[in-house]
Amino acid sequence: MAARDSISIVGSSTVFPFSKVVAERFGKATDYRSPTVESTGTGGGFKAFCGGVGVAFPDMSNASRRIKQSELDMCKENGVKEVVEVLIGYDGIVLANAIEAKRLSLSAKDIFLALAKKIPNPDGSATLIDNPYTMWSDVNPSLPKSKIEVLGPPPTSGTRDAFVELAMEGGCKKFGWISDLKKSDKNKYKAICHVIREDGHFIEAGENDNLIVQKLASNPNALGIFGFSFLDQNADKVQASKIDGAEPTFETIADGSYAVSRPLYFYVKKAHVGVIQGIEEYLAEFTSERAWGDEGYLTEKGMIPLNAEERAKIGKRVKNLEPLQSL
Repeated sequence: MAARDSISIVGSSTVFPFSKVVAERFGKATDYRSPTVESTGTGGGFKAFCGGVGVAFPDMSNASRRIKQSELDMCKENGVKEVVEVLIGYDGIVLANAIEAKRLSLSAKDIFLALAKKIPNPDGSATLIDNPYTMWSDVNPSLPKSKIEVLGPPPTSGTRDAFVELAMEGGCKKFGWISDLKKSDKNKYKAICHVIREDGHFIEAGENDNLIVQKLASNPNALGIFGFSFLDQNADKVQASKIDGAEPTFETIADGSYAVSRPLYFYVKKAHVGVIQGIEEYLAEFTSERAWGDEGYLTEKGMIPLNAEERAKIGKRVKNLEPLQSL
């Protein structure tokens, strides 16, 4: 197998910013070129990664969920016999408002009905209508009589992807007939569950979380969407809504009881280690305390770290390049 002069990484758009910052730091701190990181989505990443062994195929794949058995089987069928799994941390997305405003307690269903472009017809038929709701109380009579106004990231953002997938879809699939579409017509299912309204009730506020916090302070009726770490850093200015009864904390995000959270991974092709230069060193950087530790630079990007015991166990497995045996 001829060598490539840099590591090739594909996969999840949510893991992309974490992977990218490690790649940049790795490139500056070592004599190796910075890895090429592409945001292809988790499923697309595994498809490319499991395609085969050799320089035409990626060395690593980022994932915002664990690899499926069918994907592992596809890897093996294509000669990718040994895959090293790296659980890196957790991601939490919050819906917050100004600290002086009334704190909201929302269900995933409330979030979907407030923000989806099209919603199920209230007459109970299996049809859709353009979202007519303008007030939170329209969505749910127990919510305040205030205008639905949510500041959130643009479509290019991993935070937006996670929010749509976990919060919006979480509420969308509460409707049985839509949930059934996931098996029969996945594209239609996603078009209903993942498309946010564009009539002024959801406001794209760019990638700058500082700006969202400032806007929330000046408009107590507005809610903002951003990563958990940013809430943590601005606890004197903003508060998080409860979602399905759970409050976002380090603990609830790490144990999965806060619904808008998930484990994040990347996977490494063992056959490429020692052939593509720098893979072991990149792994060492990613699993160093300065990167994934409690005070590491990945927490500044919004990642919830694993506990020290998990980090030690996973770090050792990664150092020894122990392949995933089975799921």
